[in-house]
Amino acid sequence: MASDPYGLISPSIYETARVVTLARSLAGHWERVRYLLASQHRDGHWGELPGYELVPTLSATEALLSSSRRSTDENRTAVSRRDVVHGASRGLRALRGRLGTAAPETIPDTVAAEIVIPALVAEINKHLDRLGPEPTAGLEDWRGIQLGLPQGADDRLLARLHEAVRLERPLSPKLWHSFEAMGASAQGTSIVRPVRGAVGCSPAATAAWLGNGQADADSRLSVEYLEAVQERSGGPVPVCAPVPVFERVWVLAALITAGVGLSVPDELVEDLHAAFGEFGVAGGPGLPPDSDDTSTALYVLARLGRPRSADCLWSYQDGGHFSCFPDERTSSTTTNAHVLRALGEYLALDSLRRQRYLAAMDEISAWLRDQQQVDGSWRDKWHASSYYATAQCAVALARYGGAASAAVVSKAVAWVLSTQRLDGAWGVWTGTQEETAYAVQILLLAAPSATDDSLVRAAARGCTFLLRSDASATPFPPLWHDKDLYTPVRVVRAERLSALYLGYADPRVAQMIMASDAEQQVW
Repeated sequence: MASDPYGLISPSIYETARVVTLARSLAGHWERVRYLLASQHRDGHWGELPGYELVPTLSATEALLSSSRRSTDENRTAVSRRDVVHGASRGLRALRGRLGTAAPETIPDTVAAEIVIPALVAEINKHLDRLGPEPTAGLEDWRGIQLGLPQGADDRLLARLHEAVRLERPLSPKLWHSFEAMGASAQGTSIVRPVRGAVGCSPAATAAWLGNGQADADSRLSVEYLEAVQERSGGPVPVCAPVPVFERVWVLAALITAGVGLSVPDELVEDLHAAFGEFGVAGGPGLPPDSDDTSTALYVLARLGRPRSADCLWSYQDGGHFSCFPDERTSSTTTNAHVLRALGEYLALDSLRRQRYLAAMDEISAWLRDQQQVDGSWRDKWHASSYYATAQCAVALARYGGAASAAVVSKAVAWVLSTQRLDGAWGVWTGTQEETAYAVQILLLAAPSATDDSLVRAAARGCTFLLRSDASATPFPPLWHDKDLYTPVRVVRAERLSALYLGYADPRVAQMIMASDAEQQVW
């Protein structure tokens, strides 16, 4: 991890499709098209989880429509124009069946959904307008048809942003990450600036800013950035890169919280200190600082014995909780859990601010208690699974939330015990290694003690499931929210290792694990 400046992030359907349209001359184009075709489901949509198909399906369908208009002479791969057109038509059918219904569309709170969705619908409708009297073979049935916006969505914000770009008015850096939604008007604009070649830490936003013209000397770094991120996966690109700070502090936080003994290279710790500015740290270059990455970095540095001032966190305080960014649309439970644990670690390190820390911790704890769902879980805008949010909130409240939080923590533990699957796994849709790791962490870090037989058995069965699962050969399903779902692979590996470490560190749980067939197979 320390030697990788990008971070290991899974390829993104949405982002890859945007690069297909916006950077046609970039190496790996037809490999990206082939990736989109191979990822399409039988019913024509893209995306793995129910409710999360709309954004990747819109993006991939638009990219295939765009590619269907290109000359076959430039296609040197095994991608036929017929396959591209067929994939686009199947995507259109899936979208029309979804957007043409009277039932309201539930749109998950993924990044920039309010501008990405109307932008993609508008681009697809432009393609359909261009079909004309002699449309591309295979798309005849779509002549004269237009897609509508899902209920609850509109294009007013997108229109205001287009006007701001046209007038070259400054935009919040938070919007740079989804700047590809501006389409052709994004090319070359001076209102955004690349950082180490990347616009908004996004391949798609960078491709939109570059456009498909010949790159000049000033934009060469951006071309090199795109070449580097596409080469890592042989064409497809991640939804965010590079994100070294995010990956490093999340990995370290997971291992440290579980009690894993670490020898962290000095240069990695120094890099974290160097990443701080007036408002903390950002997950990666080109992203604005945020309280989530900042609080997690502060927590890690404190636990490693290399703390720094936590004063940068106060700029995010918003009444009884902390916002991720200024003027954010929706608040985050896990961000507040991470702020709570950071302040909790600084109580003993900064006596001058102790009372301020205590007051903020009381407010955050009360706010988190109020956010708990009826069943005992928590939800969050940065992750699709309740197990992630519940692990972050329950563990933070158990350690730093005081006696008033004991009841909600117990309720969370009871929810975990009641939702374990027959094979020992946990998961909202299906059992996964990642969600199982979070559940084990809740049982072994948030529960008062592992003396209850049912808790010990559940934790051991969860660890046994993790042992049976090959972390190196089995891809982790994308569950993390960005513009579409993604997997921070090293972070998930660290969460899995942390859960197993906790299991083996508890004598009763370890005894049950070692009696299982799974452990014998591993050894």
